[in-house]
Formats: sequence, C-alpha cells, structure tokens
Amino acid sequence: MQDEDLVTETHSVSEADFGPIGHMLLGVSKLWSVIGGLAFVGLVGMSLVSIIGRKLYSLPVPGDMEVLQMVAASASACFFGYCHLRGGDVKVDFFTHNLGPRVTLLLDAFGSLGVGLMGALLAWRTLVGALSLREAGETSPILEWPIWVAELVMVPGFILLALAGFYMVFVSIRARGAHRVAVQS
Repeated sequence: MQDEDLVTETHSVSEADFGPIGHMLLGVSKLWSVIGGLAFVGLVGMSLVSIIGRKLYSLPVPGDMEVLQMVAASASACFFGYCHLRGGDVKVDFFTHNLGPRVTLLLDAFGSLGVGLMGALLAWRTLVGALSLREAGETSPILEWPIWVAELVMVPGFILLALAGFYMVFVSIRARGAHRVAVQS
C-alpha cells in the first residue's frame, strides 16, 4: 500500500488503511456485532412467540418485556465498535465538505478521540454500576433475574468502542501525515 492511497477521495480512512492491530480489532468487533445481531434475532423470535401466545392462547412469555429490555440493551452495545471502525457512525459534513483532506482527517481524529473517551467512560461507569447492582442484589420484578448481569454484558461492547475510537485517532493522524507527504511529492 502506498502512502498516497491512505486517503480516499472523501478524505476519510477505510479498512484498507488498518494495520494488523486494526484488522484484529475489526475482527473482534465484527464477531461481537454478530453476537449482538443473533441476540436481536432471538428477541424477535421470543416476541413473536409471546404475541402469538397472548393473542391465540392467552399464554404470553412471562417477563417478555424484562427480557426484551435487558437483552436489547446488552445487544445494542455490541455494535458500537464495529460501527465506528467501519465509519458507520453519524457525521455531519455540512460544514466540512469544502475543507481539505488534512483538516478533515484532523477533525476525524478529534472526533475519534471523543468516541474513545466516551467508550472508556461508559465502560468504566457501566462496570461500576453492574458491580453496585450485584452488591445490592437487585433483580427484575417478574423473572427475578439479576440485573447486574445484563449491565455487565454491555461492558465489552463499550471497551471495543473505546479501543476503536483510540485506534481511529492513530489511523486518521497517519493518513493525514501520508497525505502531506503525497502532496509534497
């Protein structure tokens, strides 16, 4: 890969710009996203069984809303790291579309730093909250499932988000430097 290939015409980075660590991080994030997706598929199946059971036989799945809330929250956290690594998070480029690639990549680096810091903060506070819920022994009202487990399952997704954000800072800065070299050549 040549340095001038690091920046695409949209002034952003892509998976081709990742080194071995980035590819490993992308692979783990992709696996975690598949797990989250399968959890949502399971929720759809449970919801269908509950709705059909409620309407046809007056037999809903007990605690279906509890399961839905806990699993959906945990499964949602699975997608964040993969989304950021693939550039799938929301960017408002209305103000930056006329800026040069070096400025855009610098702004991307700052944005990724914010994502990394937010992911780290969420991982830390979610872990603290889960441990607090475990200590308190809080359970769901109907099924009496321990709530801390659902919170704890979110932590790896937030850690992946933090790692993805910090890694993309590195990739954006490297691409910015490569663009400078390509322009000077």
